[in-house]
Amino acid sequence: MKTRRGQHHRRSGGAVAALAAASLALGLFGCSDGGDRPEPTRPPTSAQQRTSYFTGLPAEPGPVLAVKIDNVRPARPHTGLDAADLVYVEQVESGLSRILAVFSSRLPPQVGPVRSARESDLELLRQFGRPALAYSGAQSALGPLIDAAPIVALPHGRAPDAYVRGSDRPAPHNLYLLPGKVLAAARGVSDASDIGLRFGAAPADGRPTAEQTVRYPSARYAFTWSAAQKRWLVAMDGTAARTTDGKRLAPATVVVQYTEVRPSKFRDRGGSVSPYTETVGSGRALVLRDGRAFDARWQRDSAAGDTVFTTAAGERLNFARGQVWILLTSR
Repeated sequence: MKTRRGQHHRRSGGAVAALAAASLALGLFGCSDGGDRPEPTRPPTSAQQRTSYFTGLPAEPGPVLAVKIDNVRPARPHTGLDAADLVYVEQVESGLSRILAVFSSRLPPQVGPVRSARESDLELLRQFGRPALAYSGAQSALGPLIDAAPIVALPHGRAPDAYVRGSDRPAPHNLYLLPGKVLAAARGVSDASDIGLRFGAAPADGRPTAEQTVRYPSARYAFTWSAAQKRWLVAMDGTAARTTDGKRLAPATVVVQYTEVRPSKFRDRGGSVSPYTETVGSGRALVLRDGRAFDARWQRDSAAGDTVFTTAAGERLNFARGQVWILLTSR
């Protein structure tokens, strides 16, 4: 299995800073500097057009930005989550869930609400090279691990101009990220590259599936197939999931990745043990696409390696083109 990476993957800090500044000036990411309204995206010419490694859709390679997003009831609806390429769902304390959203193809004006990072994020993000990670903070004992990880850590305290407080809900559920500004403050961020996902025609088998529910100890996700939209409509804890501008969250592919969720050595402020979700190893998976469910296997041999999804016959399993949700849940 391929481990790391083509030479296009990393840039020097100066090159990334120049690219971020130029991109913001030209509105290539569709963001205004104030975060109020996106600027028009300039479509690439046919010679420039490329395909996203994360969605299979046309996109120019851009820096990878991961954002840790709150997901308890008071934090909903979310802002900007529909623009993410990849949406990971992880278990946190008390059986609740939290989202790690990965952006590269598109940057919305704002993303949030933003919350604190967890130890599991560091292993999960290794496959992206050296991504930027935006989060509201982390417990002090986790700080040395974050500093040692190959990420560009940009919490609220290090890039205060890239965060704003909303007035629509109480703290701590009202902190929002301005993605364009946070990337302008970043240095040495990796561009999107191959992390093992493949897009294309579906396998010939699979079971017709209208709905799939994924349960965590204190959270529940339901995905209902919409033939009209050719997407899976998301519901969280029994309520349709929408963004703050009314858009229904609707990925093209949903992956239920079964893995080990074990206690870590860290605890939250209330004393609850923080779970650690293993993302290196192998195991079962269920892939939903095109109104069908496919039994699959996942494998990631090392933290720096790709995550590969295969069919029961051992062939690479293609995802549908578009946003991908990956729910990391206990076996």
